[in-house]
Amino acid sequence: MLGVCYYPEHWGIEKVEEDFKRMKELGMEYVRIGEFAWSRIEPERGKFNWDWLDKTLELAEKMGLKIVLGTPTATPPKWLIDEHPEILPVDKDGRMKNFGSRRHYCFSSPVYREEVKRIVTIIAKRYGKHPAVVGWQTDNEYGCHDTVRCYCPRCKKAFQKWLERKYEGDIKKLNEAWGTVFWSQEYRSFNEIELPNLTPADPNPSHLLDYYRFASDQVVEFNRIQVEIIREYSPERFITHNFMSGFTDFDHYKLSKDLDFATWDNYPLGHTLVFLRMKGETKNPFDRVGHPDIISFSHDLYRGVGRGRFWVMEQQAGPVNWALYNLWPAKGAVRLWTWQAFAHGAEVVSYFRWRQAPFAQEQMHSGLLAPDSAPFPGYHEVKQVFEELKNIDIKEPVKSEVALVFDYETAWVFSIQPHGKGVNYLDLVFRFYSALRRLGLNVDIVAPGSSLDGYKMVVVPSLAIVREEVLDMFKRYGGLLVFGPRSGSKTETFQIPPEMPPGLLKELIPVEVRQVESLGDNVETLVWSGKEYPVSIWREDVDPTITEVIARFKDGFGAIFRKDNVFYLSFWPDREFLVDFFEKFSKEVGIEIKRLPEGVRIQRRGEYVFAFNFTSEEVDLEIPAKVQIVLGDQKIPPYGLLLWKETEH
Repeated sequence: MLGVCYYPEHWGIEKVEEDFKRMKELGMEYVRIGEFAWSRIEPERGKFNWDWLDKTLELAEKMGLKIVLGTPTATPPKWLIDEHPEILPVDKDGRMKNFGSRRHYCFSSPVYREEVKRIVTIIAKRYGKHPAVVGWQTDNEYGCHDTVRCYCPRCKKAFQKWLERKYEGDIKKLNEAWGTVFWSQEYRSFNEIELPNLTPADPNPSHLLDYYRFASDQVVEFNRIQVEIIREYSPERFITHNFMSGFTDFDHYKLSKDLDFATWDNYPLGHTLVFLRMKGETKNPFDRVGHPDIISFSHDLYRGVGRGRFWVMEQQAGPVNWALYNLWPAKGAVRLWTWQAFAHGAEVVSYFRWRQAPFAQEQMHSGLLAPDSAPFPGYHEVKQVFEELKNIDIKEPVKSEVALVFDYETAWVFSIQPHGKGVNYLDLVFRFYSALRRLGLNVDIVAPGSSLDGYKMVVVPSLAIVREEVLDMFKRYGGLLVFGPRSGSKTETFQIPPEMPPGLLKELIPVEVRQVESLGDNVETLVWSGKEYPVSIWREDVDPTITEVIARFKDGFGAIFRKDNVFYLSFWPDREFLVDFFEKFSKEVGIEIKRLPEGVRIQRRGEYVFAFNFTSEEVDLEIPAKVQIVLGDQKIPPYGLLLWKETEH
């Protein structure tokens, strides 16, 4: 099903009626509105302007459009900031962020939390049972513009209370956990603890990790306030939130426990460019279509975050305005992205935005229509998808034989003490994930401690902190289990485990990490299975104890260790090595693989198999003989797709 993001407050009710008619003709079923409209709803405290929103919902009901109503809490209005400037957040350099854009609030602010309760209650009471309203989106893109971690006095006070609860009111426990005897950091009370910023040298890493956990919990609490109100006044409507690609500043698994499913905002061109620049890469062969694995990783992640259910709430439909440079998408890219989302399990793809705004910050961010309402190229591709969907009914859930464990806390650990250039958790995860996708494998992304039943292989790129309950899940698992570097390298309090890394994982694979080195641009050579592979960024000196060493570096250091069904990779693996490695051991556990050309990907959903060509060249893909082609042709055009049904497997 298809949807679109729309801003009736920008256009006037006469235009809304015309737009809704065109949306229906284009095949839209869902329309998200309202997430930035607080000042239009309540232009002054206690004075409400409902007319435009009432009429918008009436028109939606009349035309059979389903409304996803956003809570407007990402943009507190000027009058509220004037009344309570203490709502504004403070960055890590101690500077207050001012009014004039969006996300200008602190999650910990008691005043703002009360204002959120007030406005969400008022809106939910008025529209919670409206027949056009089928669901809600809380706020918008929590944490965007680096706003999860605030350093204001309200956060300091809330953090102190959070720590006092965690350490059971015993400051000695905190001092021991943080190792505050180092550099004479010992505290006498929780009230002495500052926020971990503006220090001459790096803050205590245990202090930082607890602060990151605290900040994440504040987002979860803030969201829960809204969810509880909506549940009360808008029963039988879904609640979701639109997450972002590659964003790890709060724990999405924890927040989504309060939601019905997850949604995310898919901007392939900008996301690909940002990710590659983050890694120091300057060439981008996918600059007009986006890297297929960067896109699909988020699809698979948010399917996991949403416990099997997700939407794309904002799908790029043309050039964006926020990347280093902003190209037009290639012809066919919008259609390709839409079908890719459906292949990975999306229930709805909703495009951003209906019409490009001719004013303010996003006037260079395109939509389906130009400011004068003329269709952009993406409009016609959406129309094509709508016609194609009439003959294709895809409802089966995505099933995978491989799971990848993704952990927000590990991302925090890596960021706090990377120990060298290029040591980035998302890069490491992406290497493992992309290698699996290169072999044509469906991948489920799961949280630590999730059930592993039914998977033939589980891949853990890194899990810095291994807790007993997670270890127990790994112990019960009987399939192939692969751990990457730095797994089990820290305790819950950010210390080196007393038994040495990989800590509790020694019960699964008895190895011991004696020392580590960050290689930067230096390259060592791995020798495995008759081939040599370059290794940079990171490696470890591992004592194998009783574990089999199945690969070494040229200088003699061990690299790959195995005990029964468990592997430990003590280095930052090259993707080509990982493709070869997973190809070999997938066969060992009976997983069917297909090594794909670069830029071509396969995804299975029920009886359907999708093949996507993200390259600028035609691809003649070898497919099984006995299949029913539903869409496309075996010769897949540039930025095109092929869809078939398996008649035999």
